[in-house]
Amino acid sequence: MARMRVTDRDGILHEVEGQLGVKLMETLREYEYGVTAICGGLCSCATCHIFIDPEWMSRLPAPQGDEKELLVELQNYDPERSRLSCQVDFTPALDGLPLTVAPDE
Repeated sequence: MARMRVTDRDGILHEVEGQLGVKLMETLREYEYGVTAICGGLCSCATCHIFIDPEWMSRLPAPQGDEKELLVELQNYDPERSRLSCQVDFTPALDGLPLTVAPDE
């Protein structure tokens, strides 16, 4: 059982079981922590914006084309921590991943 440490928009920390092989967005949307994922994971709306602890960013694949374009347009974009949760698969290497749901834009 692999877990994520999710800080929601109210600053409350939750330890949740991640679903291996599934996008982070799916778990976050299921628990209703502020990730709405309006586009359903198609990387076209940025309503699944999260902040990853910088020490963990190297464990994730680098953001690609569409994701990078969406991220840089966000008011709360942080080049050291911002990702779209629809673009990150939860893998065993991410067990214990600390992340924060970004403010609504």
